[in-house]
Order: sequence, then structure tokens, then C-alpha cells
Amino acid sequence: MTSEPCGERDAVLHAVSSAVLAVTRHLSVREVLQVIVRSARALLGARYAALGVPDEDGSFAEFVAEGVSDRQWEAIGPLPRQHGMLAAMLRDATPVRLPDIRDDPRFEWWPSAHPVLKDFIGVPIRDGDQVLGIIFLSNKRTPGGFTSHDQDLLTLFAAHAAIALTNARLYERGRELTVVEERTRVARELHDAVTQKLFSLRLTAQAAASLVHGHPGRALAEIERVERLAGEALAELRAVIVELRPAELDRHGLVEALRKHVALLDRLNPETVSFSAAGEAGDLPAATEVTVLRVAQEAVHNALRHAGASSIAVRLSMPGSRLTLEISDDGDGFDVDAPVRGLGLVSMRDRAEEAGGALRVSSEPGAGTTVLLEVPA
Repeated sequence: MTSEPCGERDAVLHAVSSAVLAVTRHLSVREVLQVIVRSARALLGARYAALGVPDEDGSFAEFVAEGVSDRQWEAIGPLPRQHGMLAAMLRDATPVRLPDIRDDPRFEWWPSAHPVLKDFIGVPIRDGDQVLGIIFLSNKRTPGGFTSHDQDLLTLFAAHAAIALTNARLYERGRELTVVEERTRVARELHDAVTQKLFSLRLTAQAAASLVHGHPGRALAEIERVERLAGEALAELRAVIVELRPAELDRHGLVEALRKHVALLDRLNPETVSFSAAGEAGDLPAATEVTVLRVAQEAVHNALRHAGASSIAVRLSMPGSRLTLEISDDGDGFDVDAPVRGLGLVSMRDRAEEAGGALRVSSEPGAGTTVLLEVPA
């Protein structure tokens, strides 16, 4: 780093320390990426900041940004692919600092809704020879653009951010291993407890059948025992099923699990599938999170298969003590008073009631469909 007065050097070190500590307080990879971007933007006084994590398919596994609103992102479109300056930085893995990115021959284009970038700086986040991601900053708020001092500072920050990001990935992998071990334990309990109950249930039913003609009184006692065993088996099965929490909830939490699921469906289908969330989910009961995720999956699946819609919107809001999930489409609609034909509405309503909530469906032919789930938060 270039020489500087002691007071300025102390201020710089304090800023880097604060930013790095902010990163290391977060454990999920998504949170770490977001805080890295936010901290880097504040550190260098930039208007725009982004961080891209490359995947193996010529795109980005993760891409987070600061300074761009959700509405702007929707207008910009899908995640960027590795082209132009992004591809050059991933290929060369060296810092880039430009007075105007548009004048560089490596620059190609950006979508029409993309904000106009001018002065630009990009630094790789590296773990040895591996590029974990690239930090991009643009449009410095103070005149003159980014300096060599800014580049030194961002490079120092990126080195510490690499440690935090690596730790977050290791933490998530450890959680995944824990989930696998827990699922193995649950499967063993399912076999040991419920299977034994069902075996006893079968033997008792066979005994009742053999006694029904010659000893109806004893047969009635055996049938009552069948009813009791069936109730016990059902209770144990429900307890085990509650423990079979989807792995994506453990890795990402409810909001991010829904966001990733919707983003995947949007990429795989011609229909536009969007997600928005308002409020904080907080610490929801495990069974409630499973209910919300499964109802969302079922409702979106129904819309994709049956609605003939061009767009499907998933909205999650958490005002006060209630959590609301809304899935709406602009499709064909249907008569809600007509007999239900395989749309999974009964299953979704059962899930809602078990979570202490309610599910309502509003639709009419030609006017689309809205599925509304409300559960205690």
C-alpha cells in the first residue's frame, strides 16, 4: 500500500477492520456475499457495487449488487453471463481500474435498463489459484474516479473477504453433513418405530378376520386394538415427517429457499415466474416453514401445468404476527365452486390447517387464479 500519514493509515485500517468484522459475523454464503458488496461500496464511496461468483456453465452461480433497486433488476433481466469485462476478469484474475469502462475494448454491452457505469474498479476474491468471485465497483461519489490507493484498499479487503467466504462455505457444508446424518437417524427411527407398529397392525387385523364368524366378541376387541395401533402409527409417522425438513430450508432459510426455487422455475419455463418478499421472517416454527414452502411449490406447479398463464407471481409478506403467502397467475382461471380435479387443493388446505392457518383460492374463468395462505408467524 502506498505511504500515507499515520492518521489516514489508521482510519483506513479501521475501515477495513470494521468491514471484515461485518462479513465474518454472517454465516450463510448469501449473507456474506451481500455484506462484502455493501462493505466494499461504503469503503470506497461507490454508487454501484456488485459481486459475481462464477459457475461451471458460463454464467454466475450467485450475483449480488448494491445501488440497484429490485424494480431495476426486474427490468435488467436474467443474471449476467460471463462476457465482456466480466469474462476478462475471470480469465485473467487481475485487478482492473478504468476511468471509463465504456472506452475499454473489452467492454461489449449491457441491457438497456442497466445503469450507466463510468469509472470502474474490479478486484478478484481469490483462494490460492481459485477465483471465488469478483468485486466490481463503479461511479465513485467523489470526483476523479478510483485511485491506486483505492485499488490497494480493495485488494486488501478482498483478501480478508476470501477468508470469510471460504469459512461460510465450510460452515454450510458442515450443516449439510449434519442434515444428512439427521435424515439417516430419522429413517432408522421410521423403520424401527413405525414399521413395527404397522407389522403389529397387520397381525391384529388378520386375527380379527379369523375370529369374526366364530368369536365376534373377541373379533370386536381385536378390531378396537387395530384402531388404537393405527392411531399410534399415524402419530409416530407424523412426528417423523415433521423432522424430514427440506434440506434447502436448513441451508438457506425460508425466504432464500423460495427465491432460489422460483428463480430455477423461471429459468426452466417459458412463463415468467417472479418472487418478492416484504418484512422479516424471523424464527418460524420448522413445521410452518415446511408448510409455506410446500404450498408455494404445489401452487406454482399447478399454475405452470394447468393455468395457461404467461406470468406467475409469488409474494411473501410478514406483517405483524401473520405470515402471508400469495401465488397469483394471469391464466385461464377456473370455477372454484366446481368439483376439484387434481389440483392438490385439499392437500394444501390440510397443510394450512395443520400449521394453524387457512388457505383461500380465488379464481374465475378467464381471470386468473390467486392462492392465499395465512399462517401464524
